[in-house]
Amino acid sequence: MAVYAIGDVQGCHGELVALLERIAFHPARDRLWFVGDLVNRGPESLATLRFVRELDDAAVVVLGNHDLHLLAVAQGLGRGLRRKDTLDEILQAPDRDALLEWLRRRPLIHHDPDVGFAMVHAGFPPQWTLAVALRAARELEDALVRRPEALFADMYGDQPDRWDDALRGADRLRFIVNCCTRMRYVDRDGRLNLRLKGAPSTVSGPWMPWFDVPGRQTAAERIVFGHWSTLGFAARSNAWSLDSGCVWGGQLTALKLAPRPEVIQVDCPGYSAVGAD
Repeated sequence: MAVYAIGDVQGCHGELVALLERIAFHPARDRLWFVGDLVNRGPESLATLRFVRELDDAAVVVLGNHDLHLLAVAQGLGRGLRRKDTLDEILQAPDRDALLEWLRRRPLIHHDPDVGFAMVHAGFPPQWTLAVALRAARELEDALVRRPEALFADMYGDQPDRWDDALRGADRLRFIVNCCTRMRYVDRDGRLNLRLKGAPSTVSGPWMPWFDVPGRQTAAERIVFGHWSTLGFAARSNAWSLDSGCVWGGQLTALKLAPRPEVIQVDCPGYSAVGAD
């Protein structure tokens, strides 16, 4: 069995099919890990969502910020559709309820000790061990299933910006969401800066990529993540960045996780401006 982690698809269904053909994927033999943001900004979000859902046990998907945005909009909450969103086709589909219910039950973090990797859409703050991260993710997943209206009503915002286990209620869940689906840069104390989106070469001062923080508690874990198109494919500090900007005209990336990391990519024509969330 081969296991492949795949970067942000964002509705680029044709490119996903081309990538799976390149790796000779077979659902009876292989497994796919999707790092989140299956939908939005690309032209075929509905086809992508249907395709991945139909893979059933051959695919594992973690939620990204665009996936949560879709779920919030479908609930009539959050910030509503944006000018560049390409989610209308899903929201008007006859099978929308089944698709959204399936998406709502995807995890925030996936960890397989046999494969030897963990997967998250954005990242982990330096204070979290993997065990703490998994517990935090379960809290959010429980809220997403049991009380989605309350979660989405309070989900948006940049505060609190630092982890404290004493956090409770909406503040705690918002911080978990922001770490798992939005973070890129933190300072040495683990304070999030959610406004910075550029490549590390463009950022100075106290801010650094979350995976480069000295003393990060997940430093011994091998982690795959997405969300950071301006970073592109990168592998350092035991972390592999898989968002190579397909929707912006870059590549769609698959990383073969076992028996050893191997990169496979297909080129993408691009459907939107580079560097947007």
